[in-house]
Amino acid sequence: MSAKSFSRVILTTVLILFLKVQLSLPAPLNGSKWSYIGPDGEKAWPKKYPFCGGVFQSPIDFHRDILQYDSNLSPLEFIGYNVPSTDRFTLTNNGHSVKMYLSPTMHLRNLPFEYTASQLHLHWGNRNKSEGSEHTVSGKHFAAELHIVHYNSEKYPDVTAAMDKADGLAVLAILLEIGPFNPSYEKIFRHFQNVKYKDQMVQVPGFNIQELLPDRPDEYYRYEGSLTTPPCYPSVLWTVFRHPVKISQEQLLALETAMYCTESDDPEPLEMVDNFRNVQEFRERLVFISFREGVVSVVIACILGVLIILAVACWLFKRKSCKKGGEDNREVIYTQGTQKEEEDISKL
Repeated sequence: MSAKSFSRVILTTVLILFLKVQLSLPAPLNGSKWSYIGPDGEKAWPKKYPFCGGVFQSPIDFHRDILQYDSNLSPLEFIGYNVPSTDRFTLTNNGHSVKMYLSPTMHLRNLPFEYTASQLHLHWGNRNKSEGSEHTVSGKHFAAELHIVHYNSEKYPDVTAAMDKADGLAVLAILLEIGPFNPSYEKIFRHFQNVKYKDQMVQVPGFNIQELLPDRPDEYYRYEGSLTTPPCYPSVLWTVFRHPVKISQEQLLALETAMYCTESDDPEPLEMVDNFRNVQEFRERLVFISFREGVVSVVIACILGVLIILAVACWLFKRKSCKKGGEDNREVIYTQGTQKEEEDISKL
């Protein structure tokens, strides 16, 4: 481990200890109203919710300087994710997003603890721009983002008790981009018209939630962060999958236009759009990755580039040498022939 990486690990350990002390204090009671824009928008969150201006905040941008490969990161185990259609999920509009409550038989393993599923929800932009994800990769936004929230069921009885604890939550994040129609996501999206306004609910038949994940769930980013909405508790172990999932342009448009933040009788309905938090600072910390990329791939690419250049240079040099040698041979033969002719003439 380099000196720079070691210092980052030490600093991260100190921050974790500070965080545990901070989270042991009573949660603030002031403030219960927030939004993404306006006077109660993101810039005002820290005034009512102090953790929103604190450490270990999410989302973040994944860029090469903060990535470190960790061979100990193993594939997650998804237990009970295939929920029979006879069971029902409750889908609701909570005024900030569309949320679907999950079955308590769903569990995550191969993490520091076993985590039980609580709910999933989405973040998106609007019909006039393609930016809707919370996490970014090298500064790039994706069309939308799905979060599947789990709580530490080995230590806490429910998600409410776990959400303000340093080791309380584990969230899976799936980045969404435009592509072909996705029948698995349509199992949720087709119900949006039934939760058009705040506090409306609808029952969704059970299905295999693992269908919502990318094809390579073993490749992911892992870091310690926070809830991306108030009260922004820094209590989340994030797993952000490397490969995005595709949904169609029509499906994205349905997500961006179907719902409102306000109740059905509100005289001035507010469209539910741009419900994603901006990227947060990520100072002197590392994101661990389960796949070999970043510095390693850059070094390999550089080595391959140098080898290709050397190979081309050698080929050109050999070609030039062969050409020069051929010309020299022809000159020698020509000279010998001329001398012999002169000798024959002198004997006459």
